[in-house]
Amino acid sequence: MSQNTVTLKEVINDFKVTIEDADHIANSSDRALHNLAKRGMREIGFDIEKELRTLVVEVEDNDTVDLPYDFVDLCKIGLITEDGIIVALTANENITALPATANSVGEDSEFDTLIFQNYLHNGSLGRLYGIGGGHAPAHYRLNLGENRIELGGATGLSEVVLEYISDQAKLENPEVHIYAEEALRCYMYYKLIERKSGVPANEKARARTEYYNELRKARARLSTFTKENALATIRKNFMLAPKY
Repeated sequence: MSQNTVTLKEVINDFKVTIEDADHIANSSDRALHNLAKRGMREIGFDIEKELRTLVVEVEDNDTVDLPYDFVDLCKIGLITEDGIIVALTANENITALPATANSVGEDSEFDTLIFQNYLHNGSLGRLYGIGGGHAPAHYRLNLGENRIELGGATGLSEVVLEYISDQAKLENPEVHIYAEEALRCYMYYKLIERKSGVPANEKARARTEYYNELRKARARLSTFTKENALATIRKNFMLAPKY
């Protein structure tokens, strides 16, 4: 466990210690506390503390990549160079994992007449001018329905690097940053009393306000944009560059 994090189990145990017999949440079950702690971890994590994971995954025979079990959203997919830099693949929503058919568009298809072709040069005619662009080793399409990433133009690839946002609540022993620990406790208390008819409305409003205040404090503490970052951005904007 990292030194700047606490486990979800520790947060729940500490929360149970603070519950008094006369509290509005005195009869809360361990199952309800565990469930709300996980929900709060997701809510806080997706809002201010996204957990990024990087994996090297194998490419299947049909040029697809299976998504990890804790996948939430894709940040980057690509190949690693010898210098340790990721060369990102570009998104292409027209990719399909279906096999080619007799009606597929080939080089001799009449489809070419619908594409603007390049000018003549040295007796040769350019082809498919203006369709797509950019330089990438391959293309991909995120297919959440099939729980996979489909690759195009990736012949010969055996593995790719996947960088994605992870759902920490799905891990065996999830952890939360200590800056967000108090916000998680406030979330648990607020959600426990939110739908209880016997709790006064002013107490519900107070619990809601306290949770959002702690959330703002956690967001400010976890912010990585510093004064040095601002100065570097300003200097970069005023840096001289050649004009053509």
